[in-house]
Amino acid sequence: MKHFYTLLITLITITVSAQVPAGYYDHATGTGYTLKTQLKRIINDVDDPEINNTVEEEHNPQSYNALDNFNTVYERDFYYETNGENTILDMYSENPSGADPYTYSPGSDECGNYNSEGDCYNKEHVIPQSVFGSQTPMYSDAHHLIPADGRVNGFRGNYPFGRVDDSQLLNQSGISNPTQNGSKAGDNLNSGYSAGYSNTVFEPIDEFKGDIARIYFYFVTRYEDQITSWSSYDMFDGSADKAIADPFLNILITWHQMDPVSQKEIDRNNNIFYNHQNNRNPFVDHPEYVALIWDTTPDTEAPTDPTNLVASNPTDNSIDLNWTASTDNIAVASYDIYVDGTNTFNTTGTSFTATVLAAATNYCFTV
Repeated sequence: MKHFYTLLITLITITVSAQVPAGYYDHATGTGYTLKTQLKRIINDVDDPEINNTVEEEHNPQSYNALDNFNTVYERDFYYETNGENTILDMYSENPSGADPYTYSPGSDECGNYNSEGDCYNKEHVIPQSVFGSQTPMYSDAHHLIPADGRVNGFRGNYPFGRVDDSQLLNQSGISNPTQNGSKAGDNLNSGYSAGYSNTVFEPIDEFKGDIARIYFYFVTRYEDQITSWSSYDMFDGSADKAIADPFLNILITWHQMDPVSQKEIDRNNNIFYNHQNNRNPFVDHPEYVALIWDTTPDTEAPTDPTNLVASNPTDNSIDLNWTASTDNIAVASYDIYVDGTNTFNTTGTSFTATVLAAATNYCFTV
């Protein structure tokens, strides 16, 4: 679709993003497992001889105990509860649509011993530390360490994440199942998108399934060169490239799609980067990377054309563009924006500010 606009207004508009550093993903240019390895190098701040580039933000590993202060300051409930900023946000106890069954004060309610659900919170390794032998930096990587109710953390144990069959719930002394916010453990539902596995799994509530999925995608990307030496784990297939075993890959991709990136994840990603260990979860910044890396279904159907291109807020050297999204049977990764027939910009969203334009000049924009 094409529309012509002449820029005549003499105002100046500057668009600034304070989240992802400029250039952070410049060298994430591949697809499939090539892209996965490129992301690993970016996450780890590796000097890549193929691109002769080092990411400017140096990765800053932190100790396991340093996460206590991070949780106290940043892992607060700014999203669901009135006055939630005074409580810890725990994915295993949060009730997104009502009052939480219990709350924790940052720092003072942290503990290592517990008897019942609601006693205290501790640090949950989303990927069990037994898998990687409690070795660093995996042991203290904030991207897969979350504050969690101690009893529910123990209830989850080392079980894989999956889709629980409600008729096959796990019995464990001292805890209700489902837990007070609806998280549960039991035999995996061996049908539909979770077909292919029937042993015990743990299932968080829908609100946080995408969070868990993107944590796993980060983890097997950052540590792809180590995963082959780790202990057997049902969620992993032992390979460095695909890494995640069927049917868990299908489960995680489905969760990633059904629970898109939330503001909570965006804020946590920024806090880990700017205030803790100086690296990012690329699957929070670019959710489309999941399909680009792990999509095993050939995409033979072209997306529909974007429609309703509208230009607004013209200045001497910029103009805002908005359009209606394309649809596709697999996914739409991004949009190319052509200026006078030349592919000039790319964006994952449905709005963009075209810059470095000349005043009083006729331009043809094509998305």
